[in-house]
Amino acid sequence: MAKAIIFDADGMVIVGGERFSTRLAREYGIPQEVTAAFFKNEFQQCLVDKADLRVELTKYIAGWGWKGSVDDLLEYWFSGESKVDERIIVAVKKLRASGTRCHLGTNQEKYRTEYLKHEVHFNGIFDGIFSSAHIGAKKPSVKFFDHVFQTLQPIEKDEIFFWDDTLENVEAARSFGFQSKFYVGYEDFAQQYPSLLSETT
Repeated sequence: MAKAIIFDADGMVIVGGERFSTRLAREYGIPQEVTAAFFKNEFQQCLVDKADLRVELTKYIAGWGWKGSVDDLLEYWFSGESKVDERIIVAVKKLRASGTRCHLGTNQEKYRTEYLKHEVHFNGIFDGIFSSAHIGAKKPSVKFFDHVFQTLQPIEKDEIFFWDDTLENVEAARSFGFQSKFYVGYEDFAQQYPSLLSETT
């Protein structure tokens, strides 16, 4: 029985739309080849809070040809990746009402974590957010999953259901001892919790 469910953010709760780098290339003519180095290097450090996204972007945006401020860029970025699957939101509310704890588990730097909490209102929807920036480690590392487990105790590992659309993360969570599920779409998710199927579709 699931006493706690961990939801992946991007690709499960947040859906649709173009990736930031793709949209930046299409709308502002800043090629992905130009932004790729940042995402492969400094951004990875931001995800575990070893670097500050605002500081690191300041080093790049002039070279990219971005005319606005760093804060303008972050608003453009975060607002463009904030569309939620309302079916999942309804499901979360019903699951929580039935006594199941529902958390996000996401690889996220600190500023977007705060944006999701307060601007997308995830603070009021989920019981909490497990963000790599707060943990200091990303999925699929053991440190990430152990932090989740230690926080949720006395819930046992096999009572924690972990959903993700990245197979590597799913396999790592399963190896850790969670009930781990590969997310392919809402319909498949709802079938795992039959009481949701008739109520949220």
